[in-house]
Amino acid sequence: MNRMILNETAWFGRGSLGALTDEVTRRGYQKALVVTDKILLECGVATRLTSCLAQAGLDFAVFDAVKPNPTISIVQQGVAAFRQSGADYLIALGGGSPQDTCKAIGIIINNPEFADVRSLEGVADTRKPGVPILAIPTTAGTAAEVTINYVITDEERRRKFVCVDPHAIPAVAFIDADMMDSMPAALKAATGVDALTHAIEGYLTKGAWELTDTLHLKAIEVISRSLRASVKGDAAATEDMALGQYIAGMGFSNVGLGLVHGMAHPLGAFYNMPHGVANAILLPYIMRYNATFTGERFRQIALAMGLENALNAPLEQVREQTVQAVFALNRDIGIPAALSNVGMRADDIPALAVAALADVCTGGNPRETSVDEIMALYHQAC
Repeated sequence: MNRMILNETAWFGRGSLGALTDEVTRRGYQKALVVTDKILLECGVATRLTSCLAQAGLDFAVFDAVKPNPTISIVQQGVAAFRQSGADYLIALGGGSPQDTCKAIGIIINNPEFADVRSLEGVADTRKPGVPILAIPTTAGTAAEVTINYVITDEERRRKFVCVDPHAIPAVAFIDADMMDSMPAALKAATGVDALTHAIEGYLTKGAWELTDTLHLKAIEVISRSLRASVKGDAAATEDMALGQYIAGMGFSNVGLGLVHGMAHPLGAFYNMPHGVANAILLPYIMRYNATFTGERFRQIALAMGLENALNAPLEQVREQTVQAVFALNRDIGIPAALSNVGMRADDIPALAVAALADVCTGGNPRETSVDEIMALYHQAC
């Protein structure tokens, strides 16, 4: 038996943010707490949203303390801000960090027994849906606006933990590429390969099934044809990426991920390494590690990526061709070549490997692994 959980409503296309005020009015919401970060306020992206709310006469407050790899402390600050604001719904504006922070805030407000935040790890037994969230992504990568997952950093224990909760999924998502155009090229690259990682890992994970396979292969196709041009600033390609990453999120949210994410999460906790960059560097190494445990699936990935001769070439050749295609994509869009280039230290590898093996995403990997094998993979990518 398989389960699919998606947003109640999702709006797509440039200008779709304009549907937000109608959604708010129709649902009878009174006041929003906008959860975002200072960079989006400073660069004017948040103003598009707040101006829209103000022009419609809708009340709101702003919580802008979110930082990359959001921490327990930031979530607790957001909970306090929500209570002080008198809000009755949330708007998540930003990439994965504001989205994840918003999910945790919403869950704790309606399930205060989880106020320590740590107890949300894994599949928490929350009894009530979180505060309603309207989600507006500003990056084409995490798909947090359509997932039941969120990730919080425990700074005290130097670890990230994954929370899986159907009660946390946003009620409405607005996939508007107008909100993504101002992303720097490096951020488009990192978040774009994050989306590709979601699609590939979701397709290879143990929980994959026919419906999610369809979503993940389409996501691989869309992302592979669009990411390079999006990084260069092509507006149509950025809109394509906005769709591709959402499709990937529809899939992996319902079946899980694998060892790439399991190994990337400790890197964020140890070094505050950007999640998309960690995934991008690790992805081809772990694809190669998993290849012989995936049957014909690499052939389908290669076909979705548009690789030549993928249909008839020997499977071993197709597998390596697919791995090399991911290496080439990383090079073309400026992803750093090695984890050491973005802060990883080799002497931390034993501790990183222990944390990666314990990560909830690792259990979905198609190949069983061990601390020693994970250490070897970190060394390869270092």
